[in-house]
Amino acid sequence: MSDVFKLMGVYAKTTAKSWFQYRVDAVLKSLAVFLREATGIIVIWFTLLKFDQLNGWDIYEMLFLFSLLFLTYGIMIIFFTGLRDFGRTVRDGSFDRFLLRPRGLLFQIIFVNSDWFAAIGHGGLGITLFLISAGKVGIQWNLAHAVYYLFAVAGGVLIQGAVFLVLAALNIYLLETNSLKELLYWNMRKFAGYPISIFHKAIQFIMIYVMPFAFVNYFPAQYLLRKSDMAQYPEIFLYLTPAVGIGMYLLAYLFWRFSIRYYKSSGN
Repeated sequence: MSDVFKLMGVYAKTTAKSWFQYRVDAVLKSLAVFLREATGIIVIWFTLLKFDQLNGWDIYEMLFLFSLLFLTYGIMIIFFTGLRDFGRTVRDGSFDRFLLRPRGLLFQIIFVNSDWFAAIGHGGLGITLFLISAGKVGIQWNLAHAVYYLFAVAGGVLIQGAVFLVLAALNIYLLETNSLKELLYWNMRKFAGYPISIFHKAIQFIMIYVMPFAFVNYFPAQYLLRKSDMAQYPEIFLYLTPAVGIGMYLLAYLFWRFSIRYYKSSGN
């Protein structure tokens, strides 16, 4: 086990060095990601200054909702960059190198690369939004709430990681899944920035049962905020984020193990 952790450390050190070899460029790229994502938040800020609330959610409650979305993605992409970009790895034939190494395939894919610019940009924005909003939304922070928050973040990371793992497995059959990724992840993530109660029932169903972004930020935020629109959903949803994350990841892993048997090299 010690050699596994040692190898993880080597991968992390090597990856960090490659991403930050040009420090000024790295800082500017991370800042660019931060500002790009923050632009949408600024638009919402000015919109709610005029309209005051969105289905009962004020500006600070919305920022708290967004903070969970950005923070979980920032953490997730540290570990799952290889899965996000797995289609390119399959298409250019570089995945074949992993097959020859005496380590698990998924272990190598997860630890061989990390998008530190996205991690810092998204994660930094999530932390910033949390610091701005957490003291203004009426949450009585205590040990129970802090523990819940940490488990909710972990669950949100696993939910998104599971989506990328499924999409990575599909690359074995389809080679190219960027359109699926855009449809199933990036477009649905745009909905997740808002209270799902404002959307049509069909969108709510997808956000809860198909692509469960609601468990990434909406239901964890509801546990802490207890907004009135939660009344239309079962209360048990408030506690399910870690279970949904673990369950989704295990199912995604089984699908990955099944799919990898059908991998055929695409050349380079």
